[in-house]
Formats: sequence, structure tokens, C-alpha cells
Amino acid sequence: MKTIDAVQLRKLFLDGANNLNNNKEYINELNVFPVPDGDTGTNMTLTIMAAASDIKTQKDPTIDSLAKAISTGSLRGARGNSGVILSQLFRGFCKDIKGKKELSLADISAGFERAVETAYKAVMKPKEGTILTVARGISERASELVQEDEERDVLEFAEELLATGEVVLEHTPELLPVLAEAGVVDSGGQGLIEMLRGIVIGLKGGTVEASGTEQPRLARGAGLLDDMPKARPSYAVGSGNDNISTADIKFTYCTEFIILLDKELTDEQVEELKKYMLSIGDSLVCVADEELVKIHIHTNHPGNAFEKALTYGQLTRMKVDNMREEHSERVLMEQERHSQEDQEKIFKQIKMERKATVSPVPAGPRKSFGFVAVAAGAGIAKILQEIGVDYVLSGGQTMNPSTDDILQAVNQVNADTVYVLPNNKNIILAAKQAAGICKDKEIIVIPSRSVPQGISAMIAFSDQAEKEQNRQEMTAALDAVKTGEVTFSVRDTSLEGKTILKGDIMGIDDTGIVAVGSEAAAVTEKMISCMMDDNAGLITVYYGEDTKEEEADQLAERLREAWPDVDVDLHFGGQPIYYYLVSVE
Repeated sequence: MKTIDAVQLRKLFLDGANNLNNNKEYINELNVFPVPDGDTGTNMTLTIMAAASDIKTQKDPTIDSLAKAISTGSLRGARGNSGVILSQLFRGFCKDIKGKKELSLADISAGFERAVETAYKAVMKPKEGTILTVARGISERASELVQEDEERDVLEFAEELLATGEVVLEHTPELLPVLAEAGVVDSGGQGLIEMLRGIVIGLKGGTVEASGTEQPRLARGAGLLDDMPKARPSYAVGSGNDNISTADIKFTYCTEFIILLDKELTDEQVEELKKYMLSIGDSLVCVADEELVKIHIHTNHPGNAFEKALTYGQLTRMKVDNMREEHSERVLMEQERHSQEDQEKIFKQIKMERKATVSPVPAGPRKSFGFVAVAAGAGIAKILQEIGVDYVLSGGQTMNPSTDDILQAVNQVNADTVYVLPNNKNIILAAKQAAGICKDKEIIVIPSRSVPQGISAMIAFSDQAEKEQNRQEMTAALDAVKTGEVTFSVRDTSLEGKTILKGDIMGIDDTGIVAVGSEAAAVTEKMISCMMDDNAGLITVYYGEDTKEEEADQLAERLREAWPDVDVDLHFGGQPIYYYLVSVE
């Protein structure tokens, strides 16, 4: 077989999707933190299955019809960071294959290259050692193979790409120390490999059915690095794609904007624009079409970038972030939380009961501003609504809402501009993706990584201020609050210098795991002591659905005794999995 037609493409995509689905729990186990909500495999599966359901109904598919269904379905169904990145890989690939009657190896290779470019562009600060690295290694190897022999068999081509991807995946712990410490490879990268493995099975004449169960597989343990080859293949990482940088910060401001062109730019004008931008910064991503130019750049002079862009047209979606003030992420954006076999049934039940739904609020007159927030727990939802949130989208650690879930919530808010508070770092990308799709109103995503941050952002909002000023003030408010959460470990592990046993209670703040013990209240108090500083004036505690009110009251009294000069507020949160959520400000 030298080419792939539309019928074959549909079958191979479904084979890949089903194999990913059948191995999602194994992928969920490849997580750094041993907490009970690892969703990388689940998020990737829900994303790809949203696309698979759209193509199954096509009786007489074409490459164009499949490309549209895969791109649109995965875009709207994307959940979590890993799902959003997967949807962007599909989006780039599908955009490149449009107009083809069948796909040659050169077409597939070009599609892979476009896929990687699109996915990297979707991530503000790409990290190597993730699904992005695995995708790029596969793409670079595809290009090499086509240059060597464009007429080779498709199966041979796919098998070589799978072997390459597996080698790159094995090297991910070398690129991210947190993976090496936990003794695992990247979970998002593993998901991509499982999809490719399903495609290879399909090319060999088999069919992968969605079994609903999977063969038990042990997640890689601490011995992973012992057997890892030390020589890195030349195609693993590092070559090509000069527009993408993950180096140390040299320029302070991460600047993004879109130019609404007065007229289509020539290739020479695009190159001139790129040359200028690179003269004032780095990490440039510049993508142009007939009507728009999207710019991402790290620079010390955002105003200069804006002034240059204004010579080509009007500006929209302008955003400037001071990267030196951002908190360091404690784990990969693709790395979600962990699930264990003896907790599997209860967690699946929780996820079924807490599927993303919108809590309705009676619609009123059209207003200028509205708010959507993501949260789990009846108490927290009530608090958010009391401080002005129009719709609370049920979800969070136990269930990441999809891009389409967020769009549906936004569409039911009767406002011209809707602020979205993801309240979870793994939902931010899906929210931003929704902002790019929505046409009839403006979505402003405030990148809150926790419920306390979302509440702080809501308090910072002023109905007397302009929307851009509110965006800046709400975003600035995120860093004024420290967040902690208390849950239990679902496996034995050694992480961040601590030995953690299955069943231990863990206190996790913005820096990582800071307290481990056998009793939730004691761990919470120790965690808060790590969060306190001389500027702290308020401790807020939200207790979960599995915590008794009397126990929470006793904890609050202990905190007041320990810090008599600090106010302590206690609220019923009702959140699952987490005994306590805490903020210090």
C-alpha cells in the first residue's frame, strides 16, 4: 500500500481511537503525584472519541469531510491540557490534508509537520519531555523516511514511526526531572503512542474494537532509567522548529495579539514582520493567512511590537504577561492526578455523577459582563454564585469540562463579555480554546488555577472599570492568594524528598507536597504553617463532602489558636476527594 484513501483513513483513525480508549487507565497511572484523580488517559480518550463519533456516521467519506469532522469534533470535545494539545495536533494535520483525494507518504509527513507546529503554537510555554516532544520526534522521523524513499509501503512507514515514538517516549524522563524522580514516562506521550499502535494494527489488517476493559499493565517503575539507552537518537528532540524556544527567560513579557489585516500580506511582508519581531525578542510564533496574523513573542518592549503590527491593520486579543512574576508550575501541564485499582469503581462513579453540567441561573436583561466558573462541590458553587458568578460549571480535578461544555455555559450567559474562571490549571487551555471559537460574544479567560484564586479574581472585579482593566486586575489578584489542598495517596512513592505510603494524607500547596501524615486536620495545619508569612491576614478553609462539620470546626479553632492575629474563615465546600481546600492571603 502506497497511499491511504478516505475509507482507509476513517478505519485507521477509529482503530487508533479505540486503542487509546482501551489503554486509558494505564495512561492515567503514569502520573507524577499519587493523588486520586489522574485523568490524562480519560481526557485524551474523551477528546478523540468526540471526533470518532462524528466520522462514524459518514457513509461515503472524503478526505475533506473526515478532516472537518476530526478537527471540529476534537476541538469541541477537548478536555484537559492533554486533550487540548491532542485536538491541536489533529487540527494542524487536518488543515494540511484538505483538498486531497488520497494521502501519500509525503502528504502524511507534511500533515505531521503542520500538526506539531499547530500544537506548539497552542501552548504559551512549551515544555520538552511531554507529548509535544514525542509528536515532534515522530514528525521529524517521518520527514527523514520520505526523503529516503517516498514510495515505501505505508505499513513499513507507520511501524518505523511507532518505533521512533517509543524511543522518544523513553527519553522523556531525561528532559523533565520530575518524570525521572517519579519513575514514569510522560502520560500524554504514552497516549499518542497508543493511538499510533492502534493504527499499525489496522494497517496489518486487524480491527481494534473498543473493549471497555484493558489488559493489566504495570506502569513503569523506578528502574526505568537503569535500562534506558544513554545515546539519544538525533531525531528525538532539538532539531528544526527554530520558532519555538523553551530556554531560560531572556525577555520579560510574553506578548500575544492578532492583527486584523487591512489587506493580505505577501510572503515578503510576512518575512519582514518576522524579522522585525525577532529583532526585539525571541520565542516567536507568527502564523498568517489571508485575513489574520497571530503573533506570540517574548520581548522587553511589547509597545514596539504593537506599533509595528498597527502598520498592517487593527489589533485584537492583545495580552501581555510578566513571566518573571508567574508561579512555577509544580508538575507538567499534561500530568494530571493518579488513580489506583482499589479506588477505580468509586472514582468512576464520582465522574459519572459529576459530568460537566451547567447550574442554571434565571436569565435577566442583557448586561455588559457575565461570569462562568468551574468548580466541584455544592458549597463552593453556592459561594461563587453569591459573589456574582452567573453559571457554575460542575467539574475540576475529578472531571475536566470540555471546550464544548465551556462554550455551552458561556452561551447561556446573557452578556456581551463573559469572564471564564477555569479554577484548575488543567482546564485553562480548554477555556482558551473556547474563547477562540466563540463568535457572538467575547470570552476573557482569567487563568485561575484553583477555586480560591477564582474567588480572589471575582472580588477584584469592578463594574466601573473597562474590561481590559478588569482582566489585568483579576489576573493580578491570582497571585495574591496561596492555595493548598489535602487529599490521600493512592500508591507508595518517593517524591520531592518524601516517602509516601498508600493511604497517607498529603498536604499540597503551590510549591508541591509539603506535609504528609495519617490525620487530615494535622496535615492541614502543617501545610498552612508552610504557607504562612508575615503578610498573611486571612486563612480560608473549605471542607469537603467526606469531612465532618465538627472536625472542621475543631481545625478552625486550632488555627485561630496557632495564629491569633490572623482571621480564620470556615466554609462548607462539599468538594469530593479533597478533605480541605485552603487559601492564605
